[in-house]
Amino acid sequence: MESIGYPFTAEYNRRDFLSVVGKGLGLAALTSATVGTLLNQLHAATSRVAHLTPEQAAMNEDFWSEIQRSFSVTRGIINLNNGGVSPSPRIVTEAFVRYTWQQEDATAYTMWQILEPQSETIRAGLAELFGCDTEEIAITRNASESLEIIQMGMDLKPGDEILTTTQDYPRMLTTFRQRELREGLALKLIKIPIPPRNLEEITDAFARAITKKTRLILISHMVNITGQIVPVRSICELARARGLEVIVDGAHTFAHIDFKQNDLQCDYFGTSLHKWLFAPKGTGLLYVKRDKIEKIWPLMAAEKKQTNDIRKFEEIGTHSAAMRLAIGEAILFHHGIGAKRKEARMRYLSRYWMNNLKDLPNIRFHTSFDSDQSCGLATVEIVGIEPPALTSYLMSKHKIFTTAIVHDEFKGIRVTPNVYTNLYELDRFCEVMRDVAKNGLPK
Repeated sequence: MESIGYPFTAEYNRRDFLSVVGKGLGLAALTSATVGTLLNQLHAATSRVAHLTPEQAAMNEDFWSEIQRSFSVTRGIINLNNGGVSPSPRIVTEAFVRYTWQQEDATAYTMWQILEPQSETIRAGLAELFGCDTEEIAITRNASESLEIIQMGMDLKPGDEILTTTQDYPRMLTTFRQRELREGLALKLIKIPIPPRNLEEITDAFARAITKKTRLILISHMVNITGQIVPVRSICELARARGLEVIVDGAHTFAHIDFKQNDLQCDYFGTSLHKWLFAPKGTGLLYVKRDKIEKIWPLMAAEKKQTNDIRKFEEIGTHSAAMRLAIGEAILFHHGIGAKRKEARMRYLSRYWMNNLKDLPNIRFHTSFDSDQSCGLATVEIVGIEPPALTSYLMSKHKIFTTAIVHDEFKGIRVTPNVYTNLYELDRFCEVMRDVAKNGLPK
């Protein structure tokens, strides 16, 4: 199948839009009336805000009500925990089901001869979205797999030092701790401010911590427990000047904020696609700079002829083709909304509830209000209320789903709305939080 990418701009008209859909997703997509209808509705809604800036569009509730109807989520629960895993829009679920049924027809032939080769089109679409060469993108199952491929596949020797923070994702810290135990590596953790006054404070913290033994830096593009956006490019430039490499955990930024690989200039990048791209659960992306592919060992063994092939990182045995192909519809949906509009809406939603609570005397935010430092994910504490007790109360009494964060350096609840979240739901959340802040939890 021809790899075409997904070149959507505000200038694309309806005919261009549907033409790209047909070419990118094949005959099955063309024969799906449901998918065609959903795409038409999305494009019509987008056309109505095309003249607005992303920030203006972010406040257009008529537009976002159309986006909200693209999802089949229950309104019986106010889901403010989209940071863990996000619901997919109906267009993605429909595609996943359709590809699954195709896969079940003469499976060994259909899956491996017809469907699996089409994943090259998905690879091209992801590469275009990230702004890199198609041969630098591996399709994985999640951010953890992507990052562990690099963490476990890099040749290091006893005494080599890996630098990261106390706030990085626990599974990634556990991975390096295993290498510490087995190989005598040294994992060095630094603290970063919560939140910092400016991004330079984070870069400076890394600069001070680098030693002659440092070989590698692991950083989160957005810290999963606070929503802090990290100045990846400045840290990569710092590392490159000292001959170091950088692994970037992009689990919470990919398709959440608008950026390309050139904006980061990292060596390696891993993310999940079932978070902010809204792809099927169990899909991820790994970027490896092309001249570094050869030196990284795959997590599962691959043939020698694949040494320089990004696909060696996909050697995991039998897996479903349906999930991979439905990533294509997720890319279409993302481009249909518009990356800049989506980022602006996510930031608008977070600031909406944050501003509603910020003046309460016993509310403490562990996330910056600075637009350069955070977007749709934020952590808040009601001083004197334990986070697990608060999240339990929110869910059991008010059906508001959030995440308790208890860290050695701070605590609170993480709140992550999504594009399907409406302002009424955020108003309800704020109402309950104000009541708890004033009166405490019921006895």
